[in-house]
Formats: sequence, structure tokens, C-alpha cells
Amino acid sequence: MSAPATTGSLTVIVHPGDSLTRRQRLVYVLVLGMLTALGPFTIDLYLPAFPSLENDLGVQASTVQLTLTATTIGFAVGQLLVGPWSDKVGRRLPLILATTLHVIASVSAALAPNVEVLGLFRFLQGMGAAAGGVVAMAMVRDLFGGIPLVRMLSRLAMVNGLAPILAPLIGSQMLRFVDWRGIFVFLACYGAFVVVAAFTLIVETLPPARRHEAGHSTIRARYKALFSDRVFVGVALIGAMTFSGLFSYLSSSPFLFQQVYGLSTQAYGLLFAVNSVGVVVGVQISSRLARRVGPQWILACSTAVLLLSALTIMTLDTLHIGGLAGVLVPLWFFIAACGFGFPLVQVLGLAAHGKEAGTAASLLGALNFGVAGIISPVVGIIGVSSATPMAAVMACTAAVAILLLWFVVRPRSVPALTH
Repeated sequence: MSAPATTGSLTVIVHPGDSLTRRQRLVYVLVLGMLTALGPFTIDLYLPAFPSLENDLGVQASTVQLTLTATTIGFAVGQLLVGPWSDKVGRRLPLILATTLHVIASVSAALAPNVEVLGLFRFLQGMGAAAGGVVAMAMVRDLFGGIPLVRMLSRLAMVNGLAPILAPLIGSQMLRFVDWRGIFVFLACYGAFVVVAAFTLIVETLPPARRHEAGHSTIRARYKALFSDRVFVGVALIGAMTFSGLFSYLSSSPFLFQQVYGLSTQAYGLLFAVNSVGVVVGVQISSRLARRVGPQWILACSTAVLLLSALTIMTLDTLHIGGLAGVLVPLWFFIAACGFGFPLVQVLGLAAHGKEAGTAASLLGALNFGVAGIISPVVGIIGVSSATPMAAVMACTAAVAILLLWFVVRPRSVPALTH
């Protein structure tokens, strides 16, 4: 896989995206970025409303967290359905129909009379939002390969990493003017805007001829190609562990920082804004390093930082050293390390699977949100009376990621990316 090859005065287009102008690439980045952000916004925008939702519906904190779990599981299930479907019928139709489901579910969630009904429509919201991230990644893989693929995926990874961090900040500011139901009305409007943008600005990137390539025309063949690739399986699980560590923080932070440390809703949102800088720094540096250093070696460093940061939080919190700063400083480095890892997981997972890009993207996303949906409630079950339970879960996910990298992916065996 490579960028345009030049022979004499003739430029050979190796991938469709190589012929796009700078302006056209910018349009794709903006629209696909909005699609990618829909899922994280759907999941995380209402995090600051957890305490008020708990009081309004008369339920316990652990029950409120289950509505978050329902969304992540719906997101995982939706990706498993949308990815193979987009490989079969093209990218645009699944995208538009699934996002329309998201809009309907968002309106219904805003009208939910109790937590059970809210959980049901949160599940459907997750399913509907699933198309954005899957189709965006698949479209980028349809258009690009090699180092240009790294560049484009790094931009989407920045959105994917920033959105979960910025969503609570935006949600906390919205709560100054609306209640938690108003947040779901906003999500319905955002989903509707995304549908219109996709319908008017996105063209089909998977022509009919490429939907039935030999050996990859059936779902079974696509999954066989993916699960027989040790590198794909390893990096997919590493991505799931990394995201689960981040999500353990996201799901427990409303209670930890607002109830244990006494931050206001706005201060809690500001905390997320500061942490978002870590994601930006991580994504930008890793995408540039990946042009010179193998992505697997950058992952080796980022996973080690994840573990060290989580262990530092546990140690300082247990010894009562540093107070709030003793949690926030190593937490920033943990989030920055997540930013380093996100684009590299996508690159390593998709690089060798252009023929089944939709299915590959769906598995990467489904594992992220499915595993996170299962692991993150563990913090609530243990209890959020201090930062230690959160950090312990983060440390465990980081340790598993390190083992997967060295014993499943095996960095020395990963082929170098082409230019």
C-alpha cells in the first residue's frame, strides 16, 4: 500500500483518496469527524447529569451507571451489525438508516418516565450511533493506504479521543440551562444534522464491484480473514483494554470528583477540558512518530505509561499524598497515553484488511465499547469512595494490554507500513 507512485511525468493513483484535493480531504475529515463523534457524544454527554438523574428518578448510582452500560452494549451490537452490512451494500445506506434510528431513540429517551424505559432507549441510541464510527473508519480505509492512512485515521482518532472527554464538559454547561432530558433533545438534533450532512456531502466509497471480491464476499469469509490474523486480534484487544481503562474513569468520575472531591458541575467540566489536551497531545505526537517508528513500538511505550500512571494514582491515593492533584496529574498522563494508542490500534488493525474494512472497523469498535460496558461498572460495584477502585481497574486493563502486545501481537513480527 502506498501513496501515488510517479513514473517519469506520469502519476499513478494507487488508492482513490490519493486523487482528492486538499479541500476535498478537509470536507471528508469534517463530516467523518462529526460521524465519529456521534457515538462518544451519545454515550458521554449526560455524564455530568448522573447525580441529578439519580435524584429525579429515585434510583441508586449503580442503577444510573447501568443506563451507560446499556448504551455501550447497544453501540457494540450496532457496530457488529453495521460493519458487515456496509461491506455488503455500501457505506451510505447503513449510515443513514442507523443514524435515523439514533434520532428517534434520542427523542424517546428524552420522554422516558423511568430508568427502565430510559435504559431501553439508551440501548437503541447506542445501536443507532454505531454507524458513524464504523462507516467513517471503513470509508477512510476505502480511500487510503500506508502512511496516508495513518494521517487520516489519526485525525479521526483525535475526534474519537476528544469527544468522550469534551462531551461531559459540554454537558455540564448545558445543565446550566436545561435538565437531563434537554441533553437527549440536543442529541436528537445533532443526529438529524449528521443524517443531512451524510446525505448531501458523502459519496459512496465502496463501489458494487468491490463488494464481492473473491474470497471476501461472505460474512464468514470476512470474519475468518480477521480472526486468523494474529496482529488484528491482538491490537483489537489492546484497543479494548485501553478504552476500558479510559471508560472506567469516565463512568466513575461524576461521582468521584463531584461527590468525593466536591467539585461543582462546571469545575467538573473544566477538568475534562484540561484532560482533553492530553488526548490532543497523544494523538498528534503518535501520528507523527508513526511515520518514522513502527506503530507497534509506540504502543509498547504508551501501554507502559498507562500502567505506571494508574499505579501512581493508586499509590498516592492510598498513602493520602497530594490530594486531588495526586489524582489529576497522573490521570492526565494516563489519558495522554490513551491518545497515543488510539490511532495506532486503528492503523495496525485496518492496514492489512482493505477488503473487509467495514467488518474490521466494526470489530474494533464493538470490542472497545462492549468490553468497556462490561468492565466500567466494576468501579461502581466496588464503590467510588476514593480514586483507588477506579485506578485499580485502569491498572488491570493496562497490564492486560501489555501482555497482549508482547505475547499476541509480538512487535518484532509486525511488517512495516509502506509510504
